[in-house]
Amino acid sequence: MTGTGTTEFDVVVIGGGAVGENAADYATRAGLSAAIVEAELLGGECSYWACMPSKALLRTGHAAAALRRLPGTTAEFDPQAVLRRRDGFTHDWDDTSQVEWAEGAGITVLRGHARITGERRVEVAGETVTARHAVVVCTGSTPVTPPVPGLDTVRTWSSRDATSTKEVPPRLGVLGGGVIGCELALAFRRLGSEVVLLQNGPALLPAMEPFAGERVAAALREEGVDLRLDTHLDSVAADGGAIALHVGGETLVVDELLVATGRRPNTAEVGVEAVGLEPGEPLRVDDSGLVLGVDGGWLYAAGDVTGRAPLTHQGKYAARIVGAAVGARARGEQAEPAPWSEYGATADHGAVPQVVFTDPEVASVGRTAAQAREAGIAVRVVDLPIAVGGSSLQADGYDGAMRMVVDTTREVLVGVTFVGQDVAELLHAATVAIVAEVPMARLWHAVPAYPTISEVWLRAMEAYRSGG
Repeated sequence: MTGTGTTEFDVVVIGGGAVGENAADYATRAGLSAAIVEAELLGGECSYWACMPSKALLRTGHAAAALRRLPGTTAEFDPQAVLRRRDGFTHDWDDTSQVEWAEGAGITVLRGHARITGERRVEVAGETVTARHAVVVCTGSTPVTPPVPGLDTVRTWSSRDATSTKEVPPRLGVLGGGVIGCELALAFRRLGSEVVLLQNGPALLPAMEPFAGERVAAALREEGVDLRLDTHLDSVAADGGAIALHVGGETLVVDELLVATGRRPNTAEVGVEAVGLEPGEPLRVDDSGLVLGVDGGWLYAAGDVTGRAPLTHQGKYAARIVGAAVGARARGEQAEPAPWSEYGATADHGAVPQVVFTDPEVASVGRTAAQAREAGIAVRVVDLPIAVGGSSLQADGYDGAMRMVVDTTREVLVGVTFVGQDVAELLHAATVAIVAEVPMARLWHAVPAYPTISEVWLRAMEAYRSGG
């Protein structure tokens, strides 16, 4: 946008990532006019720097490892070919096709940084854009940098730098043992880097079931990752063209340092202070996405910026809810966010699925056993190995595990975790069971096909029914 003036739309969406695209799309489906404001690439983090490129970096290594687990097979690959394939998924960081999609869907794309300046008003490139019904904030999250002495004096990688690199570094340091740290440590190890991963706490993937982090840790070590748990990074310094990591009395030298120590909602520069909210804090919302603490019922938010369930698919789910709610309220309807209605993001509270694309994969949905107990739910935990006909066909020496967390009062699942090769595709069945609150007695009649890995469901149900 250039010049000065005022432009009006029914809905103005700040942030053109996957979440913002869904919010705008569902608003237009409801018959409203919608604009997306994006300062970078339309399609956002997931398309260009997170979900898609990171999984492209992982996929070839996973496929090669899976092939080597079958007798009489070998597999090698060219790391540069992996990077070129990654570039295909990001369209070489060109968003032309995304813009064409948006315009074809009836969405207006506005380029520039957006700031809320008042009720239903957003400033973009010197112009005021007014929303007749709603402004929706979908600005995602931004990396958190820990207060390590010297860290601000050296070149570091964010996840963006890692997923868009044109070269595989000979030596990579990874700071942080969450999802990003584990996935990218494995990706670059298999691409040929020597990798050291430093985790301040005692376990990887600390938000998940403990056995998941334990199995991923064992796998990373087997791959040759130098994994340091309970390790504090004391300081960082330049070492010629490299980076020196001071850990206790030891110095580790790496060529690149990926800082993957968490993310926070990206609200610092959106102008939320103009409507009485605190910059840098998550936008608290009800289940329809309506921001709490702002009068007038016009400000909405979805995705990481709310702090509720910081996953792309969950943000897109919330955005669909927002688009439907805004459309209904524009028609004069109440659109109450009742549980499991089209106007309430109920799944955020206890049915959030997530996959960690390491090898083994970790696929989980709902609550961990500890979270369920903290919520006051009487639970029974069923643990068992994934050892069925389908898994033995999938790989020689297949080594996986499953946990079911059952609410014994209601006799329904409240959490499921799988760890193993290719378990991601098992997850949606568990998600459906939790969302639908399928009684365990009824779930017994959901017969898994043979021979598939999903036969583990039968073994889990047998274990539950036998009291094991």
